[in-house]
Amino acid sequence: QVQLIESGGGLVQAGGSLRLSCAASGRTVSSRAMGWFRQSPGKDREFVASIDRSGENPYYGDSVKGRFAISRDNAKNTVFLQMNTLKPEDTAVYSCAVARSSYSDSRPGGYEYWGHGRQVTVSS
Repeated sequence: QVQLIESGGGLVQAGGSLRLSCAASGRTVSSRAMGWFRQSPGKDREFVASIDRSGENPYYGDSVKGRFAISRDNAKNTVFLQMNTLKPEDTAVYSCAVARSSYSDSRPGGYEYWGHGRQVTVSS
């Protein structure tokens, strides 16, 4: 079993930056891809970013491409999401997840373990 603990996030003005971290415990996740999703009230869960097990191949949702960056530190069993040029529409609960395979996946069903999520609020 894998437990995921997210940290970071919070409140920021539009145009600002925030960083999310997600630390895995219980077993190593270095052989699996990892991802970030977000969900705001009344909306479906949205794919944000994923990264393969090597950390060399990030993949982004269209709405965050060019503004967000995903990275990982396999030695620390941790994945990060750097969020720049934030917009009010980025406001959501952000959750990290561990994929079922080593390959990036944009589908929620492709993930086996999920964190509880962190609130990110961007004010206009």
